[in-house]
Amino acid sequence: MRAAGARSPMKYEGALRREEPAEASAAEALRYTPEPPGRQAWTARASLAVGEGQRAKRVLDVVVAAALLVSLAPIFVVVAVLIALIDGRPVVFWQQRVGIRGRLFWFPKFRSMRNGAEHEQDKLRPHANWPAGVTFKMWDDPRVTALGRILRVSSIDELPQLWCVLNGDMSMVGPRPPLPDEVAQYNAIERRRLEAKPGLTCLWQVSGRSTLPFREQVALDLWYIENQSLWLDLTVLLRTIWAVLSCRGAF
Repeated sequence: MRAAGARSPMKYEGALRREEPAEASAAEALRYTPEPPGRQAWTARASLAVGEGQRAKRVLDVVVAAALLVSLAPIFVVVAVLIALIDGRPVVFWQQRVGIRGRLFWFPKFRSMRNGAEHEQDKLRPHANWPAGVTFKMWDDPRVTALGRILRVSSIDELPQLWCVLNGDMSMVGPRPPLPDEVAQYNAIERRRLEAKPGLTCLWQVSGRSTLPFREQVALDLWYIENQSLWLDLTVLLRTIWAVLSCRGAF
């Protein structure tokens, strides 16, 4: 349930890109001023922004991440062995991502693409879902290995990021961490995604995942930042279980 006075995600979307991938003008960005949320919504946001609410969120992150790392350890071992045997090394792919307030950190995933795949992206961009968009998403990406496709659809490739949650670079719930090249294309509104610690899962991942265009992802991220609360985090985590099991929107 949304807190009283909270903005609808669609109101954020209306202030963002009108069509993919055209960028919002500078005048449009300056014209965007969030309407003040009601007292209850402000309290919900503040509860995770400072003080005890932030500590409670951190406790939730550590407890959930540690429990998952321990309970899923056998899966980590099996996946690592399969990648090494079928696709070779490295087993884990490390990439630099942008965290809260623009801080860079190293972000791991089980490798799901062939080696050197990042150098092929420019060649494939004309065939992407949104060729001129900020993010690169492509159905049937030829760089993805057979094993990697299974890992991606099941979201198992994301599991190493639990370590980032444990060490404080990420949270269990928050906007997904972007690449530096993507942030370089952000307008003033989109940069607000960096106001919160990035998450292992987020609101748009349980609302369509990669099938949502970038502007809708941003709208949902901004709504989350405006209305974040411990209850909202727990709700997103529970919805993530269904999103992962259903495999909808993953590729």
